[in-house]
This record gives sequence, C-alpha cells and structure tokens, in this order.
Amino acid sequence: MLPQDRADLMYHAYQGGGVSIDGPAVMLRKKAGQSVSLSAYYYVDTVSGASVDVQATASAYTEEREEKRVGIDYLAGNSIVSLNYAQSDENDYNAKSVSFAIAHDTFGGMTTLSLEAGLGDDEVGRNGDESFSESLKRYNYKLGWTQVLTDRWIAALNVQVDLDEGFLNNPYRSVRYLNTNESRGYSYQAEVYPNTRNTVAIALVNKFYLPYRAAVSVNLRHYQDSWDIRAFDAEVEYVHPLSQQWVLEAKMRWYSQGQANFYRDLFDYANQQNFMARDKELSEFNNITLGLGASYMLPVWGAWPEAKPELTLQWDHIRFNYKNFRNVTVVDASAGLEPLYRLEANVIRAFFSLYF
Repeated sequence: MLPQDRADLMYHAYQGGGVSIDGPAVMLRKKAGQSVSLSAYYYVDTVSGASVDVQATASAYTEEREEKRVGIDYLAGNSIVSLNYAQSDENDYNAKSVSFAIAHDTFGGMTTLSLEAGLGDDEVGRNGDESFSESLKRYNYKLGWTQVLTDRWIAALNVQVDLDEGFLNNPYRSVRYLNTNESRGYSYQAEVYPNTRNTVAIALVNKFYLPYRAAVSVNLRHYQDSWDIRAFDAEVEYVHPLSQQWVLEAKMRWYSQGQANFYRDLFDYANQQNFMARDKELSEFNNITLGLGASYMLPVWGAWPEAKPELTLQWDHIRFNYKNFRNVTVVDASAGLEPLYRLEANVIRAFFSLYF
C-alpha cells in the first residue's frame, strides 16, 4: 500500500553542550494515480556555538544548513519500489545521495521483505582555507524482515551495512598530547583518521498492541565497526490514546558504546600513532534519553472535510556521561586530571500535520 497523502510543517530546536541548533522543515507527499506517490522535503537548521572539544582550539561559529529531498514510490502488485535523492549544503560541507529500495508483501500480507541500497558523494571544505578540499564516498545497504506474529504483535529484524571511504574526520578538531614545555602541560595537533570505515548494525523491533488501543514498542540494537567501536541501545516507547482527539506518548532509551581503537583523551607525545582522534563521539560513553509527546487531532475543516489536521509536540531530555573524555575548559586542573565531561541536552519538535 502506498503511503498516505500528507503535508507536514515542523520546527525543531536542540540546546546542549554549548551548541544550539534550530530551524523549520516542510514535507509533502501526494499520490499521482493509484500506483505512484511523490514526496518532497525541505529542511533548514542554524547551528551556533561550539562543542567542548572544539572550544579549546577554535572560536564559536554560526552556520546554516539546507537539506532537500525528493522521492517517488511505485506500487506494483504486492511490491513498492522507491527512488530517493537528497542534497545537503552548508558553507563547508556539501552532500549528495541517491537510494533505491524495494519492499514486498507476501504470505497474505503477514510478511514484508525490504532491501535498500544507497550511494553518497560528499565534499568537505574548511572555512578560511579555500585550498582545503576533500571528498567522501558513502555506500549503505539495508535488509529488513517484518513479520505479523499475532493479531497484537508485530516484529521486525533490520540489518544495515555502511561502507565509507575518504576524509572521515572533522577538519577543525585537534588531539592533545603531553608537553611539559607548555604551562597547561599539553599541546595540540590535527586529528588523523583512517580513510575507510565499515559498520554493521542489527536492530530488533517489537510492537505490541494493547486491548485499550494503546501500544508498547521495545527496540534493541547492536552496532560495531572497523574502528573497534561496539555499541548497544535499548528503547521502550508507550503510546496511549486519551480520546479520539488526544494521544500521549512516553519513551526511554539507553545507549552505551566503547571507544575507537585510535581514540585517546591525552596522547603521550606528538605523532604517537598513525591515527589519532579526540572526538568525544569516538570515546567510551553512555547516554539516557527521556521523552514525552502529545498529539491533538484538530476539528475537521468545513471547507475541506476530507482533510485531517493534527498538532504534535515532542520533548526529549538527554544526559551524556563520558567515561574517558575530559573537560579541558576547566583551567585549574592538571593535564589528564580534568573532570570527566558531562552533557545535558534538550530537543523540542513541533509539528502541524495534514492528512488527506
């Protein structure tokens, strides 16, 4: 079955760790006949500030990113074939990607098999340095199996493989190493990453429908890559309808990962290894997310009775605990003995959706 016709307006805002991100987005999906569905998506976010690992060697910044997507879905019997194109542009990074997917229902609609392949081509620049230009190729493959197990239980098993090749690090980020000639006890040099990264993620999704129209989702996911990062996350979500108009939801997610094999918060000396990183997202850390949401189905419009307008507000609170990444902005601590970094962030998303 083709996706439902709809239009969405969204505003999102992120605040945490010295970084603010906000902006609008709009999405439109419309059928063209009985077999074709067209979609378009436009997204803008404005980023200001600087994360703690950039603050030590660079000043805060402001930049804007625009993302555009178009797609087409074609219904052929029990299969849906999809083709999508996306483009993202900012002043120092441009990304283009195309993906092809097919989903097929079988066994009377009780089983759905899906396959997707995508190719991305990115250009990396550096503000203030027009001579700097690097490229990144991204290949991703997804395989999914969704199964109706009972009249109240649906499960899905999804596998994703990503193959990246090219410039994979941040051109503004540095690593630090011990240097007793410096008053602070360390100096900085540019990060050096491998030029390939292969990842695989396996996710198990379970959705249970309760007798009083509510639903519980339990999701588990394991991730690992060629940089020796291992990660696991678990999420529980509960959706509860209060009436025909109001729906409430709550979720909790736990995420934990180990560090990359070339990550260190403080190296012993300059050029200690062939590859060196101090990106906190490659360190050992965990986070917990608590989320709340509410949706309200607005009254039907008299001039357009087929349309179903809806308002949705979602809020997430995230707490990050880094196990071996230290806060170098604390100036009265010895090198390597600074307090471990902690981060709290809030994410707000507001939607106006129109189903027709």
